[in-house]
Amino acid sequence: MNAPISHPLPLALLDRYQRHFPLCPRPYAEVAGHYGWDEGELLAALRAATEAGVLSRIGAVFAPNTVAASTLAALAVPPDQLAAVAAQVSARREVSHNYQRSHAYNLWFVATAADRAALDALLAGIAADSGLPVLDVPLEREYHIDLGFALHGEAAARTPLPPSPGLLTLSAAQRRLLAALGPGLALTPRPYLVLAQACELSEAEVLATLAHWQAIGALRRFGLVLRHHELGYRANVMCVWQIPPTARDAIGAQLAQDPAVTLCYARPARPPHWPYTLFAMVHGKSRAEVDAAIDRLIAQHALAAWPHARLYTLHRYAQRGPHYA
Repeated sequence: MNAPISHPLPLALLDRYQRHFPLCPRPYAEVAGHYGWDEGELLAALRAATEAGVLSRIGAVFAPNTVAASTLAALAVPPDQLAAVAAQVSARREVSHNYQRSHAYNLWFVATAADRAALDALLAGIAADSGLPVLDVPLEREYHIDLGFALHGEAAARTPLPPSPGLLTLSAAQRRLLAALGPGLALTPRPYLVLAQACELSEAEVLATLAHWQAIGALRRFGLVLRHHELGYRANVMCVWQIPPTARDAIGAQLAQDPAVTLCYARPARPPHWPYTLFAMVHGKSRAEVDAAIDRLIAQHALAAWPHARLYTLHRYAQRGPHYA
């Protein structure tokens, strides 16, 4: 039941190119050469992996709140209305991820907009459409945000996150580039040329802009964005703890170094219904596996004294790249 979907790409390639995808005119030829393939073979394999649902896209994962404003939000939806409300939320292009989780707040989504004012307007629209108040828990501090994790062999040691450059002032051409990046790189020999033609820049300007965003820490990861459910990681839990700020950062920094933790960040409490401040995501191949990982984290990091909740993902309504237009 939990077997991963078959695909033609070696796990070593999936691991290596979740990050550091080549920024050069013919990136697929460079990747193919590393594995003794030709460019056409690699492109065919990537198309097959995309069609199988294993590969979501090849593209950019930006640091939060650098090229746009984003937030994590939730709704407490009556069960008989969940499918309809989830469809409303997923239909908004600003929503990239939308999941049912096991909690009174049972619909969780990530939304991105040009700035905080636009984000507030979006959340107000969702509240009006659904007739439900929106729980808005924007990022306060990130300890580990990547969601590229080891599929083959041991995970690499984690390095501290670079300082965020903050919300960038972007030119009109750069905004067009962001919009063109949304669906991911085209599976064609010169994908950066395709991007350039879409945003009225030269290929060299596109490559230079992406390299600059990487250098300043805005572009956190550039490469294969995988669907972990299809690769066999069919259980995940968002574990949240009620920890005051005086202790939260030290614990968050510890959890960020644990290979079981795929995301770790601080968000504000919203009393009285949402008291939690520290979030950690754990992915695994079964609920028993993720529960064992959370139990170990609690024991290893002396977290038993802090109230916590485990929000299991029950259904995926939307999972796509953020919309940066």
